Amino acid sequence: MHRKRLFLIDGNSFCYRAFFAIKSLSNSKAQPTNAIYGFVTMLNKIIEKEKPDYLAVAFDLKAPTFRHKLYEEYKIHRKPMPDELVVQIEPIKEILHAYKIKSFEKEGFEADDILATIAKGLSKNLLEIFIVTGDKDTLQLVNDRIRVYNTYKEGLVYDIETVRKNFGVEPSRIVDLMALMGDSSDNIPGIPGIGRKTAVSILKEFGSLDNLFSNLDKLKNERIRESIKKNRDRAMLSRTLATSNMEVPIEIELEEMRLREPDKERLFNLFKELEFKSLLKDFAPSYSTKEDLDYNLIDTRENFENFLKKLKGKKIFSFDFETTSQDPVQAEVVGLSFSFKNKEAYYIAILNKGKYLLEPDYIFHSLKDIFEDPNYRKIGQNIKYEKIILKNLGIDLKGIYFDTMVASYLINPSKPNHNLDDIAVEYLNTKITSIEELIGKEKKQLSMIEVGLEKIYRYGCQDADITFRLYGILKEHLKRYDLDELFYKVELPLIDVLAQMEINGVRLDTKLLRRLSSEMEETLKRLTNDIYEIAGCSFNINSPKQLAEVLFERLKLPTVKKTKTGYSTDVEVLEELAKAHSIAKALLEYRELSKLKTTYVDALPELINPKTGKVHTSFNQTVAQTGRLSSSNPNLQNIPIKTETGRRIRKAFIPEDNSNLLISADYSQIELRILAHLSEDETLMDAFKKDLDIHTHTASLIFNLKEEAVTPKMRDIAKTVNFGIVYGMSPYGLSRDLGIEPQKAKEFIDSYFNRYPRVRTYLDEQINLARRHGFVKTLFNRRRYIPDISSTNIQIRQFAERTAINTPIQGSAADLIKLAMIKVYEALMNKGLDCKPILQVHDELVFDCSREDVKRSGPIIKDIMENVIKLKIPIKVSLKSADNWLEA
Repeated sequence: MHRKRLFLIDGNSFCYRAFFAIKSLSNSKAQPTNAIYGFVTMLNKIIEKEKPDYLAVAFDLKAPTFRHKLYEEYKIHRKPMPDELVVQIEPIKEILHAYKIKSFEKEGFEADDILATIAKGLSKNLLEIFIVTGDKDTLQLVNDRIRVYNTYKEGLVYDIETVRKNFGVEPSRIVDLMALMGDSSDNIPGIPGIGRKTAVSILKEFGSLDNLFSNLDKLKNERIRESIKKNRDRAMLSRTLATSNMEVPIEIELEEMRLREPDKERLFNLFKELEFKSLLKDFAPSYSTKEDLDYNLIDTRENFENFLKKLKGKKIFSFDFETTSQDPVQAEVVGLSFSFKNKEAYYIAILNKGKYLLEPDYIFHSLKDIFEDPNYRKIGQNIKYEKIILKNLGIDLKGIYFDTMVASYLINPSKPNHNLDDIAVEYLNTKITSIEELIGKEKKQLSMIEVGLEKIYRYGCQDADITFRLYGILKEHLKRYDLDELFYKVELPLIDVLAQMEINGVRLDTKLLRRLSSEMEETLKRLTNDIYEIAGCSFNINSPKQLAEVLFERLKLPTVKKTKTGYSTDVEVLEELAKAHSIAKALLEYRELSKLKTTYVDALPELINPKTGKVHTSFNQTVAQTGRLSSSNPNLQNIPIKTETGRRIRKAFIPEDNSNLLISADYSQIELRILAHLSEDETLMDAFKKDLDIHTHTASLIFNLKEEAVTPKMRDIAKTVNFGIVYGMSPYGLSRDLGIEPQKAKEFIDSYFNRYPRVRTYLDEQINLARRHGFVKTLFNRRRYIPDISSTNIQIRQFAERTAINTPIQGSAADLIKLAMIKVYEALMNKGLDCKPILQVHDELVFDCSREDVKRSGPIIKDIMENVIKLKIPIKVSLKSADNWLEA
């Protein structure tokens, strides 16, 4: 017979587990939410995985319990609950109430006692009872009906046999075990000189604590026998402290603990206030079930012609493509959806189940004039994707008026993603069908061609409709936060540039990469042999476990850092060890080389598009919180320039034609120039106005020397300090980077601020602004919210302060180069020059240019980049051209 299952959760154990599992999380109002989020996700996991029939939660209260009255030092060593956790307890209880989950608490008793009382009271009800806790005292309750579900060991369930195996005693003797050995976590004293091994041995011999006392003279070990004699009262007290009270005066009604359908509306509102975007979807009302939606399938020429007449009369509309691939260069269009009125949408079905319902050439030829007419205002969600597809179909999309993904990103760049389903939940309180729900995941994933027509047409209509509705809401948010200019003058026109850059792609010298791969393979073999020789054995260098065993057990190298699973062998550890141990130096070289080989040298040729013969990276406009662009598939932002191998990889990036050259236009010290502008520090501004070498100049100031006396090493130190200041680096961080004592690093930083006093003032002002408003802004008014700026956790707060310092500088540089990209692109197009932008990496723009147009294009690029905005100091750009990226 199937027994119904009751799960009893130790609320405090759950809260602590959640709090320490997620180090930092808060909403935009600076309300700590890490414990709340962790609690809810663990609760959901138990509900989904274990499917309990009944569930209840018990909490401790602040008041002392009967144990504190028995023994004043009970739990005395435990630190008080952190303030950031205290403020999260009531919201957790409120969430439980919305889940309709029964919760218990009783003054004078611990949560464990309440759970024990409930378990005992209901153990005769033919239930399977699971007590969810991390407290080992609760193991005393384990029997054939009651088990303990450990929160700290991924749901390890203790039954009678598991307790015997792990503790060496029966569950009923756990309290006797605690009486003998004590429990440091609760400050239960136990008997001096008796540890766990001895306690288990005694209980195996005598069976119980009471029997031990009755036959103490039979205990052979004289020292332990005498200790037990002297501390009998202490042992009895310890047993009492460890024993769960099963008589807590509470009312127990099983039916009240039945797991019910939660109050979804209340949970949705709570999670929205807490900004738990990932949880909102589960509780938002489903959009697809609403009856007032006017969604239309167009699968005949007659219907399409009627729709086209209607579309031509609209001057603003949203549109969306359903395709066979996320890669716009490879994608085939399955269908198109349009919306120009809330809750009304049209899906044009081109391809379904391997059959063409409408000819794609006919559809796109009919829509070409509308797509290319800038007077028709187009709205999209990640509209760059559609622009690239249309470009490949010979249609130049114009009139891009709004992108909901980009708008969502500008409004709050701290959000982890800006997918349509997430934005819909946030702004429309609506759950829409996600792409995963439509086509599935991983091995079970369908192609869009395989999705049933009814499903895909409603899905396509939904996307266009939701995008149109979001446009109306998000444009008002942009106005409210004064983000209009940044959106309409920078981010929106940038879409055209990025789309063209992705279409342009970049050519690779595959012969050079193959040669480089072979050379790297030989170097890796040599390094492998060197490492084996030093280690005195062969092992899997790529296995952290095997590497740790070799370094710290076989070679006895000093331990630098440990993790939960054992010795750490990360880069920081190896760099520390490399100061004195050659094997660590060889391992660092091996790792760096291996990573470059697999990530770039071997991977890049595989990513070449067979149709174009080029690599087409994706430029991500809505990822980096500072406003910087990132790239993916492949990521071309992280190819190192400081290492010889990294430089050789860059040499493999070549023009599309041998008669072309690459032009590299790189901003010089742009972040330091922006710092000078923002801080208005006279000394720093003067250095840039005089076009001095800023690192040599800084070195002369902090070392109190003339510039000609500055050595290369001093300049390197000053360079690290200069950029360290921009990133809010601490003396410890600087000391680690320079390999010096923290005190010496502090002296460098103090000397820097003494010479550039307005910089210190500006940085302090930024931190105070962030604390006052909860966000910081760039020169172009881009916002970044920093809720952790008021955290009581010093490490979290310091990281937030560094973010407040760096974001206005790095973000302003990002805005500046984006604006430059737009203006340069427009100028080159207007002048009809054969010079195409292909890459943007941090402060550098790369162009593929015909040799005859290099001389005309270069000065235009340089002039626009240097004058894109006016700062209080000059902006400088270095310009070079060559037949590969390295030398350009």
